[in-house]
Amino acid sequence: MNAPRTSLPLQERVEAQGHLIDSHIMEQIFDTVVEYNGRFEVEQFRIGRTNSEASYLRLKVDTDDAESMRKILSQLLGLGCSMVDSGDTELATVQRDRCAPDDFYSTTNHRTFVRRKQEWVEVQNQRMDALIVVEGDQAWCRRLRDIRAGDQVVTGMRGIRVVPESKERDRLAFAFMSNGISSERQVETAVKQTAALIEHARSAGHKIVAVAGPVVVHTGGASSLARLIREGYVNGLLSGNALGVHDIEAALFGTSLGIRQSDGRQEEHGHRNHMRAINAIYQCGGIRGAVESGRLRSGVMYECVRAGVPFVLAGSLRDDGPLPDTITDMNEAQDAYAEQLKSAGLVLCLGSMLHSIAVGNMLPSWVKIVCVDINPAVATKVSDRGTGQAVGVVTDVGLFLDLLARTLIPAS
Repeated sequence: MNAPRTSLPLQERVEAQGHLIDSHIMEQIFDTVVEYNGRFEVEQFRIGRTNSEASYLRLKVDTDDAESMRKILSQLLGLGCSMVDSGDTELATVQRDRCAPDDFYSTTNHRTFVRRKQEWVEVQNQRMDALIVVEGDQAWCRRLRDIRAGDQVVTGMRGIRVVPESKERDRLAFAFMSNGISSERQVETAVKQTAALIEHARSAGHKIVAVAGPVVVHTGGASSLARLIREGYVNGLLSGNALGVHDIEAALFGTSLGIRQSDGRQEEHGHRNHMRAINAIYQCGGIRGAVESGRLRSGVMYECVRAGVPFVLAGSLRDDGPLPDTITDMNEAQDAYAEQLKSAGLVLCLGSMLHSIAVGNMLPSWVKIVCVDINPAVATKVSDRGTGQAVGVVTDVGLFLDLLARTLIPAS
């Protein structure tokens, strides 16, 4: 005969709903409670009976001490659990610019709601590692550096509901590839599925944003990316100074880092071509001026200007030049990136670890990401974003872009 279950001193009840089994969220909830020295008891569980019906879980959590309970509830909140009958969201007033209360709530990238006057209000501009500012019956994510004295920010964990993106049973398909793609046939499959995601985003009226590194130029993928921009398959370009410099170097001098793109051989004195490219753009007053004057006649940056596709070049400490269009203030560059990511439905990360990870941190979890990189660590890092937001394709970026352009834009 089993011994009766003795309750521990502290108790909370939490509930969650969604595709809890398909997305392995339920086992994560159970594991979290145990990991932080708590005990759980399932009080209610209803499994979704169809591919569209959500499951429901109500759990009683016991712990020995307040700190363990705080850690458990903090983790469970990110998994989509909310406290039962917890009342409205707790608010505190910011006393000084950029100085939040110690117990402010730090957001995830998942869709979030806060309870005000017993009504759930969706938080706008969802992003991770932000605070929630409440004004009247509206709420927004706001970065710490943007907090101002007098703002009402959410504190604690009560009256907050997080809704993780669940693994979709009727998904377009993100199960089509893994981080270990290596064979030609698998890459072609990944390209076809990416093309389908692009067409799906376009039909839904969502922006498609490319995040590209200079390897796009080095691997011969610039012409394919330029073609995608020209034909309307890319609606925004985010990158660093290096992509712009080497794309323009290739357009003006036929080299990338001094290497001839025609035969892969070192150009005599080619090591200075990237500086000559930067100088040429300064002489024209910027990239747009170079296009309008006829100095720049091809390439990724050229097609962006011609097609009216906005681009952001974010500077870094090691930049040469940089180009006059490059934003050298980090905060301004972040703001410009965030502005271009609004209304994005799909982001293509193409051979850039720094910018791909940065963009991933800015995006809400319902925006899909396809990360293409020859380095498996990059694809894994960007793909490790929860249930199905991002997938990694480990392959040569130039090859991927060539196949993608040929799939989306058949030869006439």
